[in-house]
This record gives sequence, C-alpha cells and structure tokens, in this order.
Amino acid sequence: MELSLNHRKEGDHTVLEVGGEVDVYTAPKLRERLVELVSDGHYKIIVDMTKVEFLDSTGLGVLVGGLKRVRSHDGSLALVCSQERILKIFRITGLTKVFPIYDTLDEALQGDE
Repeated sequence: MELSLNHRKEGDHTVLEVGGEVDVYTAPKLRERLVELVSDGHYKIIVDMTKVEFLDSTGLGVLVGGLKRVRSHDGSLALVCSQERILKIFRITGLTKVFPIYDTLDEALQGDE
C-alpha cells in the first residue's frame, strides 16, 4: 500500500492529509513532508489521519518528531483520527497525553485555535 500526502491551507492552519500505510518504508516520506512544511513557515499543522489504514512505531516517531519541530517555533500539531485500531496505538503508547486528537477536521480546526 502506498502512502498519500496532500496538504492545504485552512485559515491559519495547514492540513496534511495522510492516507494508506505509515510504516518503516513510508514514514520517511511523511517525515520529509513535515520538515518541508515547517521549513516553509507552517507552524500550525493538523495531520488528518482518517484515511490511514496502518500505523507502526516508525510512524509514531515521525509524528512525535513533527510535534517537536513545530513546538520549537511555538506552533502546534494536532491529529484527526477516529479509527479505533489507530487510536488504540496512541492510547497504549500514552501519546494521547501528548497530541490533541480530534474525531473530525472541523473539531480540530475549532479546538486548535
């Protein structure tokens, strides 16, 4: 399964839509895109993971790295994820305490002001 990455502006946020599988093979693409966005001055990022079918520890590491990167610019990184199997990974690892996680993009845009 390939990884799809698309980003767009929504007000003062940048929404990065991620689809497919985020694993040891595809995570470097996600890392590269997050680095590009922050380098281009996008510090309020919402990662929309509603189309993610699989996420492993490498993908989690990339998201944590992205969070550190935006925080160094006083920015934020929120996640949109409603799939139980993906949310379970965040709960097990304790990352629900680190990332704001929303069910919908609208909620993320409202909540991450």
